[in-house]
Amino acid sequence: MGKLFEYIDTLSSPYEAFTVIPGYDGFPVHSHWHYYMEIIILLEGHVTVVCDKDTYILAPGDVFVFCPKSIHSITTYNNESFKYGVLKFDIGRLSVPGSVTPSLRLLFDAAAHTPSLSLHFTSEELPDNRMTELFFTCEEEIENVDYGYDMVLHSSLCSLLIDLIRVLKKRGFNTDSALAGVGSNTTIDTITEYIDTHSSEHIVISDLADMCNMSYSYFAKSFKQIYGRSCKEYLEFIRISKAEDLLLYTDFDLTYISLETGFSDCSHLIKTFKKWKGITPKQYRLKRKVDPGL
Repeated sequence: MGKLFEYIDTLSSPYEAFTVIPGYDGFPVHSHWHYYMEIIILLEGHVTVVCDKDTYILAPGDVFVFCPKSIHSITTYNNESFKYGVLKFDIGRLSVPGSVTPSLRLLFDAAAHTPSLSLHFTSEELPDNRMTELFFTCEEEIENVDYGYDMVLHSSLCSLLIDLIRVLKKRGFNTDSALAGVGSNTTIDTITEYIDTHSSEHIVISDLADMCNMSYSYFAKSFKQIYGRSCKEYLEFIRISKAEDLLLYTDFDLTYISLETGFSDCSHLIKTFKKWKGITPKQYRLKRKVDPGL
């Protein structure tokens, strides 16, 4: 499986949305796998999808979900013209604390391991045009990066995934019994969900390793292999990204921002921010107000 691995920096680009048409660089999509979730929404024509050795023909309005680690490819169908939207994201970052609904990651992991279920959703099963509208909303938000874009992305992706879970339930997918067979403990593949949710708190890397039932050295090695950065760098970047949004879209002072994003004090925030961005938070805020396109 290793030779088919596709790496994507889900830390720097936690969400991606783009459209594929004939001639698109990277098409046809040869067999590969990755650690993030990918969803395609067929907009025009037909394509052939192979996922874990099963073959599907997608028609306009159809949706296909590639869960993390599934081996898949996408090619033309009878050399027909086509157009489809692609969403790529770390499903572990779509957690909703306190929700009565189990995590979306666990639900789709359970569905993917249920032999009688397919993650191919036909247009007849789905709400009219809703998937397409949600896709274009995600694409627009990622392109514009306007105030609250991350919340809109989170909301749109959760809405899309819940619609798909509801279709699976209509097919007979019992979410309660299915989850009984899926481990809910934190693992190296899901630790980012915990980090993102608790990034404003004091986090000790060795505690994360314990949560994954790993030694510190093995956890550190595995984390870097999967996510392309050390766990410390990952945590810093999550905090800097949240501080960046607060600098851009609020007038909160650095004391508030440092506490809200998990830094011990202003000095720690300023030092870490400058390491990642090359300028201080104050300079960054002033620069973006002068030229928002930067």
